[in-house]
Amino acid sequence: MSGAHVSEGPRLLVVTVVHRPDDARILHRQIAFLRDAGFRITYAAPWRATGVTPPDGLATRDLPRASGRERLAALLAARDLLRAEADAHDLVLLHDPELLLAVRLAGVGRLPPVVWDVHEDTAVALGDREWVPAPLRRLLALGVRILERWAERTVHLVLAEEGYRDRFRRVHPVVRNHPWAGPHPGAVEQATGAAAGTGAVEGTPRVVYVGRISHGRGIGTVIALGRALGDRARVEIAGPVDDGVGALLEEAVAEGSVVWHGFIPNDRVGVLLHGASVGLSLLADDPNYRVSMPSKVVEYLAHGVPVVATPLPAVRALIEAEGGGLLVPFDDPDATVEAVRRILDDPGLRATLAEQGRRAGERRTWETEGARLVSMLGTWLR
Repeated sequence: MSGAHVSEGPRLLVVTVVHRPDDARILHRQIAFLRDAGFRITYAAPWRATGVTPPDGLATRDLPRASGRERLAALLAARDLLRAEADAHDLVLLHDPELLLAVRLAGVGRLPPVVWDVHEDTAVALGDREWVPAPLRRLLALGVRILERWAERTVHLVLAEEGYRDRFRRVHPVVRNHPWAGPHPGAVEQATGAAAGTGAVEGTPRVVYVGRISHGRGIGTVIALGRALGDRARVEIAGPVDDGVGALLEEAVAEGSVVWHGFIPNDRVGVLLHGASVGLSLLADDPNYRVSMPSKVVEYLAHGVPVVATPLPAVRALIEAEGGGLLVPFDDPDATVEAVRRILDDPGLRATLAEQGRRAGERRTWETEGARLVSMLGTWLR
């Protein structure tokens, strides 16, 4: 375990059993900002299960990881952790909906105030989870909605997207998943086994995709783009791979169509984005994505990387109002190839989109969102 951050501020227990401990929103945004604001953080997460090394100076607890159908051990371990750490903390911040079950099992009355950070619409997202049997998806979705109703009556909620408001009966604060405008204040240094650099070939244009690698996020189109561009540009991918797409990605890497860097922590994504010609966001027209602004779109823009994106409502509204990229139809490799080639072949267009993106990024920063989070958590402390 790492040592605690020296401070006399509020004591906050942050818990996840689903996300990687070096998740961008949890570690590199929220925890980094909260520590700088004086919070004393204990971060409970699946460190050993994911092979992630805890950062120096951060108090940590290790939990099993909830993955696929293997979730019970993580749930029970989280319950025990909540009971053991309750008296040592002033507030608990949860990042997974299943942890609400751990709160119920631990006994709400025995815990400090609990905050649930709502990252996604879990009930809808079940349709994108291959480990969930199709006949059970509707039943599990109903169970998630019932759990959400209980959470709304029992704990505090923070929403990552404006579009999540309609799921709840009450008004809850929104803390958007925007990138840092500059270096992290009191940045958390993260040591992992991920690729450190891009290995970029000097003079070769680079097209990048950062994020979860899945069919619903357009990996088929990304690979088709790499094959179509050939030596014209280098298509680089960074992120964790979903079950069911590993073989497809390995084949594309082996044939040289794309380069895969593995998972790159958020505090090093800037290395990949620096100097890139195009950033890709090719999510499907899925209900879970329809209410969200993909965080990587804003991150590309903030780094001055022109975006080629599918027209999800929030993305369309941003690009049409402020520029910074080109929109392509859902699941349309030919249109995606055409849009990327247009940007690569027109330096003037590329420069205009890059400048538009930087201006859009300046209006959407984690510094603003983090300050809102600090203020809210301060009102909910025990």
